[in-house]
Amino acid sequence: MAKVKVTQAKTEDGKKNTSLRLGSKTLKALKIRAIEEDTSIQKILEKLVEGYLAGDIKIKH
Repeated sequence: MAKVKVTQAKTEDGKKNTSLRLGSKTLKALKIRAIEEDTSIQKILEKLVEGYLAGDIKIKH
């Protein structure tokens, strides 16, 4: 299960930094997928969070 820790550091583009902990296999697979899709982990996670907040992505309990 991933754990998320929100920090308050702000970048030049107005975005805030956060950190999260993922299992090593999950992180490796995410890095590989990002490379295959010519994107970044940040972009993937941001789109996933936006989809979740918009109600387009549901989390199964």
